[in-house]
Amino acid sequence: MKNKSLTYFLTGSLLAASSSLLAQAEAAAEAAAAPAAGTPMTWALNNLVLILGGAIIVGAFLALYNATSMLLQAQKIRILQEHGVEVLEKIAPQFDEPWWKRMYDKWTNAVPIEREQDIVLEHPHDGIYELDNSLPPWWVALFYITIAFSVVYVGYYHVFAIGAPQAEQYKMEMEEADKAVKAYLAQQTDLVDETNVTALDAADQLAIGGAIFKEKCAVCHGQLGEGGVGPNMTDEYWIHGGGIQDIFKTIKYGVPAKGMISWKEQLKPAEMQRVASYILTLQGTNPPNPKEPEGERFATADAAATAPADSTAAAATTTN
Repeated sequence: MKNKSLTYFLTGSLLAASSSLLAQAEAAAEAAAAPAAGTPMTWALNNLVLILGGAIIVGAFLALYNATSMLLQAQKIRILQEHGVEVLEKIAPQFDEPWWKRMYDKWTNAVPIEREQDIVLEHPHDGIYELDNSLPPWWVALFYITIAFSVVYVGYYHVFAIGAPQAEQYKMEMEEADKAVKAYLAQQTDLVDETNVTALDAADQLAIGGAIFKEKCAVCHGQLGEGGVGPNMTDEYWIHGGGIQDIFKTIKYGVPAKGMISWKEQLKPAEMQRVASYILTLQGTNPPNPKEPEGERFATADAAATAPADSTAAAATTTN
């Protein structure tokens, strides 16, 4: 029995040492920029560490079980030596109980029902009696663990300020979430359509739109947007509307009746947004040899807001 315990102890020690060495080797490999996280090598090392950790737990359990059996044997021998065979035979059933039953009884520390009259407290309330039971050891252990945890928690977060308080953690998590949302939206630029498109003003985006315009659109609208087969893009007159949503829609669906093809199969939504934004920048550039205006003058929101005043002023001038 002694040899078994020694074997379990040595096995557990060797496994613990191996696990520690492997963990150190893995940390050194990561620090040296060896296999990156997620590679088969790292995956294998992680699983090996987990397996060794499980083996250590099993070894420790077996060693504990063996040590418990040795203690029971020693207790039997001591009772036999001090009280004789009669006493040992009388209490032998206690030793023959399964180990888990003995552990359960010890950790619940329950008083049998037939002995409850011994712990009844003599102060009934409405016919209800109270038993002077001891708190279960597992409950007491959890209570003290909670106290120890609270001391460590207060010291870690409030006394020594090692950890960030909850308010600061919330702030940091919200900042990280905001970054994640922006990163996600940056990857979802192709979700734009004629209902939510907005005009871009970033120089790099407009430059991309200009390059696409000169490659795809200049053959009909001119390199400078002065018009050709297609209408002039630099004046204030538009056939199908001059807002960002109107231009995007025209690019997307085209005007087949007038020879304008649909570009939705050739350009991504983000590319159409860049082209539409670039076209807006052509307003008022006055290129040479512009095509005659076509369509109706497009009134922006600001122009529409000032239209009544202008009309009133024009009427007053005519009256005068």
